[in-house]
Amino acid sequence: MILAAGRGERMRPLTDHAPKPLLEVRGRPLMQWPLEALARGGFTDVVVNTAWLGDLIEARFGATHRAADGAASTSIVYSHEGRDFGRALETAGGIARALPLLGEVFWVVAGDVHAPDFVFTRSAFDHFAASDRLAHLWLVPNPAHHPRGDFGLAGPRDGVALALNEAPPGGERFTFSTIALYRRSFFEAPNGAIPPGNPEGIATPLAPLLRAAIAAGRVSAEVHAGAWTDVGTPERLAALHVAG
Repeated sequence: MILAAGRGERMRPLTDHAPKPLLEVRGRPLMQWPLEALARGGFTDVVVNTAWLGDLIEARFGATHRAADGAASTSIVYSHEGRDFGRALETAGGIARALPLLGEVFWVVAGDVHAPDFVFTRSAFDHFAASDRLAHLWLVPNPAHHPRGDFGLAGPRDGVALALNEAPPGGERFTFSTIALYRRSFFEAPNGAIPPGNPEGIATPLAPLLRAAIAAGRVSAEVHAGAWTDVGTPERLAALHVAG
C-alpha cells in the first residue's frame, strides 16, 4: 500500500493544485519511485489511498502502470478517502479502510518520501511472514529536522523496536522511514479498534497502535542506511533536484 492521502500543507503553494505524491523528483512523480521499486521486487498489486486532489493521482497512474525501465506492470486499486468521506483518515484509519483490499502481510510506504535505493525484497517479506511479529519497521538516521528520532533499537538487524523512553541511556535513536511490513492482525481487534473497511470513516493515527505493539514486544526493526528524504517542505524537494 502506498499512502497518498495527505494534504501537504507545508508544501504550499506547490500542493495547492497538485497532490504532494505527484510533485516530481528528477522527472518522476514522488509516488512513482516506490511504485516502481515495489514492481522490481515482484510486488505488483498495489493499493493507493487518496484524499486531497486524489482524482489527479488516479488520472496520472490509472489502473495499470508500466515503468519505462521495463519493470513489471503494476495493478493499482484506489481507496478514495476524500471521495468517500470528504477528508483523509490518517494513517491507521486509511489502512483500516483499505484492509479488505490487502493480504495477510503487506508493505506500506508513504508516497511522499524519497528512498531511491530501498529494495523491497521477497526475502524480507517471507522472513517477516514466518515470524510472530505484527510489524517490521525500517528506520533511518535522524535527519536534521527530526533530531530526537522516533524509536530505539535493540539489536543491529531485525532487532526489537523500542519506544524512546525505553531506549538505553546514550543509545542511538532512529526515525521511522514510513517503510514497513505489517500483518493484517496488527489493524484488527484486539490490536486495532476499527472494523476492517472502516465503514464509518474514523480518522486514526498509526503511532498509538505502534506504541502498544512495541510495548508487547511484537514489532521488529532494522536500519536502512541508504538515501532517504521526508519531502515535507519545498526546500527539501529543491535539495533533491540539486543532489540529482
